[in-house]
Amino acid sequence: MRPLFRTLTAVLAAGLLAGVAMPGVQAADAGPPGRGSVPQRTIDWKPCPDDATADCGTLRLPVDRARPSGETFDLAVARRKAADPARRIGVLLVNPGGPGASGVDFALDDAPTHFGADIRDRFDIVGFDPRGVGRSHPVKCSSELLARQPSVHPRNQREFERLATYNRLLREDCRRHTGPLFDHADTLSVVGDMDALRRALGEKRINYFGHSYGTLLGEQYAEQYGDRIRAMALTANMDHSLGAREFLVSSAAAAEDSFHQFVKWCDRSSSCALHGRDVTAVWDDLLTRADRGQIRDPRNPDQVLTADAIAFEAFLAFYGPRWNEVADRVASLDAQEPDERRRSQQPRQARASTAQGTEERTEANPFHAVFCQDWRIRARDYREYAELTRAELGAAPHMRGTPRVHAAVAGCVGWPDEVNNPQHRLRITEAPRILMLHSRHDPANHFSWALNVHRQTRGTTVLLPYRGAGHSVYNRSDCTRDAVDDYLTELTIPRAGSTCAPADPH
Repeated sequence: MRPLFRTLTAVLAAGLLAGVAMPGVQAADAGPPGRGSVPQRTIDWKPCPDDATADCGTLRLPVDRARPSGETFDLAVARRKAADPARRIGVLLVNPGGPGASGVDFALDDAPTHFGADIRDRFDIVGFDPRGVGRSHPVKCSSELLARQPSVHPRNQREFERLATYNRLLREDCRRHTGPLFDHADTLSVVGDMDALRRALGEKRINYFGHSYGTLLGEQYAEQYGDRIRAMALTANMDHSLGAREFLVSSAAAAEDSFHQFVKWCDRSSSCALHGRDVTAVWDDLLTRADRGQIRDPRNPDQVLTADAIAFEAFLAFYGPRWNEVADRVASLDAQEPDERRRSQQPRQARASTAQGTEERTEANPFHAVFCQDWRIRARDYREYAELTRAELGAAPHMRGTPRVHAAVAGCVGWPDEVNNPQHRLRITEAPRILMLHSRHDPANHFSWALNVHRQTRGTTVLLPYRGAGHSVYNRSDCTRDAVDDYLTELTIPRAGSTCAPADPH
């Protein structure tokens, strides 16, 4: 549930790419909701402003597919044409995750090095920014209001109500700055946009590569438009059937498992900066000292680091996994002398100017507009919230829960109970065989999520486990990369029971 590479630090989606204009004549409006095909003009591709080797354009689509003649927005699209046109298979739509990552950026910046030559030769690689993200009418919110977020760890009913009140205020602020699209930023709406894009590209069937939250797009496209898929490869899979407790606990267990994988690596690797020490004890003591306000950031000595900040930084490094980076950072922080000056644990936050006549500053903030419309997870009061938190902490005592999902769930407190795209068991009836890859020790998306999705779709999906650690899977080894490439190009499915061996971490 995150972007693939450069957008790691935007896991909770503050400030992705806002409002960059894209060239191209807009295509005709998409047809009404449902499966009927509507004639559609193709996109008028033009060289991308920052990369003339790729094409960029926009596709005008309805905000609400139930009202095709109503408000519209422009979907930003980028394409790298197949390098070997004589062997071209078709289009490969890509989504790198998030929610909030830019598919346009992935197609322009990452695809040339991410995919092997055979994929680049034989597919038009097409990335799009999902509605509300990047260049596709981004969700925007007040910078000043975003800077006033209260703690996502309320200690009583009063603080819980303060969080709920803030979330309601922020939601209304984002709706005001974004317009009608805010209420239609859910994944199911994006799935409809994907099929409109397929029609605009002139393709009867598409190929799709989705990572992390991008797998939810793939899963739900397969539900709605399975007969319009030639091939679909999904890595680091989402399970959209989970309830609140299962979602939080499994996410926390994934983070804790990655911590233990890090400890095991450090115990056996002489290159670890903590080798020969009790790594778990060092870590726990470091977080305890951070709770007392005694740990400063050596890169910014005026900043006191919270335990949450330290755990979140390690969590992001587990995505790699970049275990040497975690060890070096922990060793550096642990070496500090106790600091008794007890400054505030929270860094000072700049307040936006309120002087008369100044324009209100906004920034892109799509995460909760998507997440809270995809997941019916609403703690009703502090008692319910505290029970969920205790279960989360019980599953991850060393990582202090799940740094990513806790904040995601906290951001939905106070939102309306109704959601556009509530959880459900996956039901795919018409799609071809879909290839799923998943790391056995994924820090973010628990391996059980892939198993659950595979069980729900056993006649359609093929699961290839990668037995190592990390969040990204495709380029983990020759085994993982060849499995995806052979499948996408030749529709070759791995043998039942196949797995990929772990590669050496960094």
